[in-house]
Parts: sequence; structure tokens; C-alpha cells
Amino acid sequence: MTQYFGHFAVRAAAFSAVLAMSAATALAGEAVSADQILNALKPKSATRGISVGPQATPPVDAATQAKQSAFIDSMRNRKTRSLSLGEREQIAELAATKPKIDLEIQFDYNSADISKASMPAVQELGKALSDPNLKGSTFVVAGHTDGIGGDSFNQDLSERRADTIKRYLVEKHGLTGQDLVTVGYGKTKLKDAANPADPLNRRVQVVNMDTKTAAK
Repeated sequence: MTQYFGHFAVRAAAFSAVLAMSAATALAGEAVSADQILNALKPKSATRGISVGPQATPPVDAATQAKQSAFIDSMRNRKTRSLSLGEREQIAELAATKPKIDLEIQFDYNSADISKASMPAVQELGKALSDPNLKGSTFVVAGHTDGIGGDSFNQDLSERRADTIKRYLVEKHGLTGQDLVTVGYGKTKLKDAANPADPLNRRVQVVNMDTKTAAK
């Protein structure tokens, strides 16, 4: 499967970089609304020239899109911890080209329980993903930790946190479980690599893997 996506390979930094969107990334201390999340996740038509505002979704040919869809379909209903390193990286490579948003969702210390302070952001996420404009999309929910602690501990923590968000979205907002692909990256894709302890690194990234509406 890896050979299908060779031309989509990008540097790991591209996946964790801040998006060039006016309101796409939730910053520390800022409330994020369902409309902001929705705007970030809606596929944008690719245009010529320099893009100002929401990121345009690069056009893909039918054969490539079919291969991408087949890979994502193979990830449905997979347990988060069952994904291999290669599969996690393939998801990251594809996600780098898709509409996405980073949400600074805090969890209780060394826990996968969502903190009370972050519950409003998770509720807004549920509202956005339930919007008719995103109907039929498949979303990747990726958990990330900061750089403190061991690799194995952080990998497990990021996976459990991604699972927590998925469970909330299914139970509280009626989303279909197979449309939510969960993946954990531990501390391997820090948003601020120069400051590994920065809370910005502790985040949940949501990616819209669907591009069918990009040309509309």
C-alpha cells in the first residue's frame, strides 16, 4: 500500500505545521466555535495563484482518489492501538493534503479524561462534524502529546485520548463510528518542536479525509 502514496510523501513537519488559515487553529486560551471548525474542515476548491485564507484542497485524479479511499476504508473500525507505524505514517501523509484543524483539548493529568475546561471545545467539534455540509465525510481524529515522558507512555496516552474523543462524538452527537478513524502519534509530531513541553503540543487534530465536495 505504501507505494500508492509515494508522491504524497511530505516532511513530517508539514503535517504538524500551523495551517495558513485565518481562524483554523485554536490557540491557547481562545474559544473555538463550531463555525470556525466547519470552515476549516470544508474542502476548498483549488485555485491558481497564492491562496489567501482557507487552504485549498489539491486536485487529485480519479485513480489516486480511489487508492486513497481504499486505504482509508481499510482503516475503518480498526482499533487505534492496532495500527502499525507504517499505517500511521500513511495516514499522516494523506492528512497533510486535507482540510484539518488543531484543537487544544486538555485532558486530566496523565489521563484520557477530557478536562472540564476543554469540554466546550469538544461540544463545538461535535456540532461541526454533525453539520449537513460535512455529511458523508470520513474524519481522522489524531491524538498528540507533549514531549515530556517516554515514547511508549505517550504513544499509549495519545491513542486513548483519540479514542475518548471518538467515543464522545458517537455517544453525544450521533456520529457513525466507522466514519471516525482514530490514530495516536504520541510525541513524534510536536507542533512546537523547539519547546517540547509547550501545551500547544498536547492537541487533537481532526482531518476531513473526503475530497468529493472540493470541486463544488
